[in-house]
Amino acid sequence: MKKITVLVFLTFSLIACKEQNKEVEVVDNSQINSEEITTTSYPEDIDKVFTAHGGISTWNKMNNLCYEMDGRGGKETHTISLKDRKVKIENKKWSIGHDGNNVWLLQNEKGAYKGNARFYHNLMFYFYAMPFVVGDEGITYTSIEETELDGSMYNGVKISYSAGVGDSPEDEYIIYYNQETNEMEWLGYTVTFRSGEKSDDWHFIKYDEWITKNGLKLPKKLTWYNVEDGKPTDERNDLVFDNIIVSETELQDSMFKKPLDAEVVEK
Repeated sequence: MKKITVLVFLTFSLIACKEQNKEVEVVDNSQINSEEITTTSYPEDIDKVFTAHGGISTWNKMNNLCYEMDGRGGKETHTISLKDRKVKIENKKWSIGHDGNNVWLLQNEKGAYKGNARFYHNLMFYFYAMPFVVGDEGITYTSIEETELDGSMYNGVKISYSAGVGDSPEDEYIIYYNQETNEMEWLGYTVTFRSGEKSDDWHFIKYDEWITKNGLKLPKKLTWYNVEDGKPTDERNDLVFDNIIVSETELQDSMFKKPLDAEVVEK
């Protein structure tokens, strides 16, 4: 019975991610009081990166993001509700989800998932949804000096978070972008999960393969680099993303609901 439940659960998710042909209600903006419309302004450096990738206003229209990738334990399907950041990651042996309140883990085979599910549940989303994910609230942007990475010069924007934002507000990112096209080409990041302290141990991902979906330029491949003296040196490994979908379709809360056999992950 448990295997049947898991199969139905997985099938429902895949179908929901592919339902992109539904009619979308059109709102007549002429009937909306202009005082009710709010906009967010960003510093010029990060705003032109958003624009080069399709625009933050286009991103903000989207309600869901789905993609597949080969993780350490095989193929994973990631489904994210963009407005509330509910998440579900499915592997044939396990599933991880965030229902808006708790992170949960379902082991279809005992002991199949061996990592930290709370740490992992939104980790890949943050890497994949660059640069748009740094348009969230509670972020400070700082322009940095021109930087050389792997033989090329880049402009950069450093991102830091206000206290209490997310599980790891001490994390920092640097988006390095092409000086001519303004497209993002590198991400520098630190990992401080629950440490409570800033880190100067920088990691680097190269973004050099993009695909356009619904007007947004999204990553097709991410490449992690080895690091020496705080700079990337040579390729370490990469991840390729398939069946990428971003759309205005709103996903039902039931997709992210904790299954009866799943356990809540506290830390």
